[in-house]
Amino acid sequence: MRFQLLGPLALADGPDVVVLQPSKPVILLAALLLHANSTVSADYLQRAVWGEDQPATARAALQTCVLRLRRLFTKHGVTGTSIEAVPGGYRITAGPPTLDLLGFRDQVRRATALAGDPEAELYTLKDALSLWQGSLLANVRSDVLHRDEVPRLSEERLRAVERVCDLLLGLGRCGEALVDLWTATRVYPGHERFHEQLIEALYRTGRQSQALAEYRRVKGFLLDELGVDPSPSLRQLELSILRGEDLGAGGAVRAAVEPAPARAYAPAPGPGPRTTSRVIQGAAVPLPAAAPGAGPVPAVPHFTGREAEAAAMAARLTAPPPPGADGGRPLTVLVSGAPGIGKSALAQHVAHLVRDSFPAGRLLVRMTRADGHPRTADEVAAEVAAALGPGRAGERALLVLDDVVDADQVRPLLTPPDLAVVVTSRMGLGGLIATHGGWVHRLTAFTEAESYALLLAALGTERVEAEPRAARQLAALCGHFPAALRILTARLLTRPGLRLGDAVDWLGDDPLARLTLTDSPDHSVSGLFDRALGRLDPRLSEAFLRIGAGPPELLRETDGTDGTKRPPPVPEDVLEQLADAGLLEDGPPGPYRIHDLLRAHLRRTVRIRNRRTEKV
Repeated sequence: MRFQLLGPLALADGPDVVVLQPSKPVILLAALLLHANSTVSADYLQRAVWGEDQPATARAALQTCVLRLRRLFTKHGVTGTSIEAVPGGYRITAGPPTLDLLGFRDQVRRATALAGDPEAELYTLKDALSLWQGSLLANVRSDVLHRDEVPRLSEERLRAVERVCDLLLGLGRCGEALVDLWTATRVYPGHERFHEQLIEALYRTGRQSQALAEYRRVKGFLLDELGVDPSPSLRQLELSILRGEDLGAGGAVRAAVEPAPARAYAPAPGPGPRTTSRVIQGAAVPLPAAAPGAGPVPAVPHFTGREAEAAAMAARLTAPPPPGADGGRPLTVLVSGAPGIGKSALAQHVAHLVRDSFPAGRLLVRMTRADGHPRTADEVAAEVAAALGPGRAGERALLVLDDVVDADQVRPLLTPPDLAVVVTSRMGLGGLIATHGGWVHRLTAFTEAESYALLLAALGTERVEAEPRAARQLAALCGHFPAALRILTARLLTRPGLRLGDAVDWLGDDPLARLTLTDSPDHSVSGLFDRALGRLDPRLSEAFLRIGAGPPELLRETDGTDGTKRPPPVPEDVLEQLADAGLLEDGPPGPYRIHDLLRAHLRRTVRIRNRRTEKV
């Protein structure tokens, strides 16, 4: 059993994660875990649980809280950790494997010891940051802990993010650093070091005017909001840009050795963390690494479903090679299926399940750019070699090659025998399996039970089990499609007072329009399908639109006038290509079928196109 503090307080047992409901025992647990392996005084625990104005019976009530917490441990099967009563207070024992906060600090210490090897230090720090899963202690209702402990923990994370960006700049990977820095400077507008790094990265990627505009923006913020001038290092950076000096990597390396003090940083104005916040599958990374590149495999919070596939993949990746196996090729597992079906989440989840079998590391490699275009095998191979480093001394490493477009991207990477490779792709990649072997897991929509489990994990047991029939209706309206379910739960989490029964009517009116995040339009079912269609050859895309908007007979055999069966009127090679691209599912009825949500999207696309044509 593992305790998770770096986000909502939760208990994790392998793939199963339980986010604890807000209560006084949960506050007590958080206070003890924040000071794990140390005696925490009864006075401090009372203040954490009840605040500064404690009831007269606080001492006795604390003992009751301890008993309730022990019962909570028993309920969830926590056996390896106990709460000890010691002179003056209580103590809980934990280590890096059982508490993510200690795991994070341990990885940061390892990174510090690797200061002479920037690639290794960078990889280790990214692995440490992948343990952060959302708003700190969002389900812990304690003003004392949020006032005294959360800022300290946030500062530890900010130091790690700052060091990661220093390393990226020092290695000349300025474009990669920009991804984190745009977010960091907006969330922490008063943290000058982030602004300094962002301005340097912009300038070194040829965006001088943007760099100067960013300097003017942060200067205005510091003067208007805090009444201070930019730091000397920021002013010197502006002067260097105006002179057109070549910063090279020196500035970043110098900053890594002599970090500038972070003055007066504060989160952007806004409400504090809501106690009803929850983290849904695959949607809670504080500083997302959306750009292509190789980095540590992030954890997937609240992963649900796919138990059989996850167990089979883990068994295959950790099994010893059979006698007589080809020792010159890495073990390969392919996860394929439609866009939004959960391929990446499953691959990342399995990578964490098997982490102990891959001491040389687990690397996530994104195989497409933000615009959907594939990256070259040579580019990826160079990144992988740099990230894994030389001389792994026979230790195995795991690669997760995410969103592969074709087999030619993968084949050059399947050479070192001390690698295991998980490939995710919308394509079937039969040619790759034919030439290099491996196992294939083709994903389809969730079962009803898996959909219900996702709703329980995302929305909470209390809300879902109060209206189980409505929850199942919502899952059905989503077609049990993982991406649709995740978008739905994100919308429902922002409306904690909305009854699920009312949400059924609301969603049923226009599922495609409602399955989108209004503050992030890219996160929508329609957008997902549009991007998938955009990857197709135009002729294949047109054929698919005709199939989706046409009658079901286009996908199945029909009865002839003479009683014989006629094949589908659409050429078989077209159907095969669409199935291989993950856009057609296996029947029945017929050899193929289209998911209901995708068919609705195709029909709406054709209607919109026809209306535009009529206007012209």
